[in-house]
Amino acid sequence: MHVVIMGCGRVGASLAAALERLGHEVAVIDKNQQAFRRLGSDFHGQQVVGVGFDRKVLVEAGIERAGAFAAVSSGDNSNIISARVARENFGIEHVVARIYDHKRAAVYERLGIPTVATVPWTTDRFLRTLLPDGVASAWRDPSGNVALLQLPLHEGWVGHSVRSLQEATGARVAFIMRFGTPVLPDNKTVVQDGDDVWVAARSGTVSDVTSVAHREPEDEA
Repeated sequence: MHVVIMGCGRVGASLAAALERLGHEVAVIDKNQQAFRRLGSDFHGQQVVGVGFDRKVLVEAGIERAGAFAAVSSGDNSNIISARVARENFGIEHVVARIYDHKRAAVYERLGIPTVATVPWTTDRFLRTLLPDGVASAWRDPSGNVALLQLPLHEGWVGHSVRSLQEATGARVAFIMRFGTPVLPDNKTVVQDGDDVWVAARSGTVSDVTSVAHREPEDEA
């Protein structure tokens, strides 16, 4: 498959090298000729000087025969404009844009442009390393809005229903690991001793969710 990448920074160069190793044909666009040095002498793809939202530049990079397009420059505006041009003008199905502002990323996701929100993803990776107790999320959607995490539950939650846990935390219980087996719960499922409870929560609420889970619950009505 022919893949066009806009941006030859560290991410773009690494992505280009990885795609070539997988046997794909790659063209890289960057407005700075010197940026192509990052590709190294082993890169056999095409190097195109220009901006990724210029149709002539995209055509030169082979966008008309491309199966995928990635916009990974350092500019949010350039990335999203380029991604939209690739999708809307050239009909590229597999398009992704790197976005630093996770709030804008959510908007573009709703417009049908998949994004990778760099800051939330990087922050989450650091948290997963620094906090081995599971408080950090194990997965975050590309827009950075929804996180999947294992809840560190207070022992008092044993015997309480999933419904009460969801109501108290505001998170949605995705699944429970029970004796090494995943269980898809319903509202009547009861938390048992030894359960690993995994929830989906909005990223901005993770601290509140974990704080509630750490505390002893109120008695169910």
